[in-house]
Amino acid sequence: MATTILKMISACIGWICDRIFGDPSYLPHPVVGFGKSIAFFEKKFNNGTRRKSKGALSAIFLICATFLTAAILIHYLSPYPLVYSIISSIIVFFCLAGKTLEKEVLDTFKACEKSLEDGRKQVARIVGRDTNELSEQEIKAAALETLSENLSDGVIAPLFWYAILGVPGILTYKMINTLDSMIGYRNERYHQFGMIAAKIDDCANYIPARITAIIMLTVSLRLDLLPFVRKYGRCHLSPNSGYPEAALAGILNCRFGGPHYYFGKNVYKPYIGNHEKTFDFNDVRKAVSINRKSELFMLFLTLGLIYAISYI
Repeated sequence: MATTILKMISACIGWICDRIFGDPSYLPHPVVGFGKSIAFFEKKFNNGTRRKSKGALSAIFLICATFLTAAILIHYLSPYPLVYSIISSIIVFFCLAGKTLEKEVLDTFKACEKSLEDGRKQVARIVGRDTNELSEQEIKAAALETLSENLSDGVIAPLFWYAILGVPGILTYKMINTLDSMIGYRNERYHQFGMIAAKIDDCANYIPARITAIIMLTVSLRLDLLPFVRKYGRCHLSPNSGYPEAALAGILNCRFGGPHYYFGKNVYKPYIGNHEKTFDFNDVRKAVSINRKSELFMLFLTLGLIYAISYI
């Protein structure tokens, strides 16, 4: 029971720190280390033949190594409750990315008020698509899509896996997510090497993405939009990203998706929603408010899951 309480306290402290400090660039970050590890394996093995096999083995090795390292760390810290709690809180803090993303999205809308070029430069910080030719409407839509999608990747999914598997779970999820964000692209360079990493990420996000959509509708008092989310959630190249995007599209009564360029290649994404609207600051304020309420809801859900799992 003591471990359960410490785990719950660490979740709360980590989440509060993220809400206060965001993602401070001046502190060493484990995801940077993950990125360097992935880049090393990609440079060494993403060449020649059997790229799919080499990519799969690289991803599995990095994921297993992350889980085992975190599990060993927690095992040796468990006799020292205070140290255990401090380290766990710091790890949860580093693995969440709620406030920082909200700031980036708000800054994108503000940048659009200065100039179209400023908006394109700002949104390029948070999206993978090519931004050089985006219109103001496309810039704002891209920012809102990213806000909803990364509510799942950046907060809901990490807390979900923390509730299920503790510190090893949240760190392993961040490794999986970082693998997908670095090599999970369907282009010539990464398609074979990153294919298995992308599939693992799809599995890790399957439940959290759907939980995210339900939470968004719940905190917005719009559970009547569940049929809308069921209909449009599957209208996405990703098996998961469409669900939180559909939830936000329904709440804002707007439309996401359409043709986008990635690495110079035109990629068509099916439309999510059917009402095209001009986005303004009211939309981004509402979306940010939904994210904040959803995070708080998920924090309490996480505490409940931790308690339920310990009780079982």
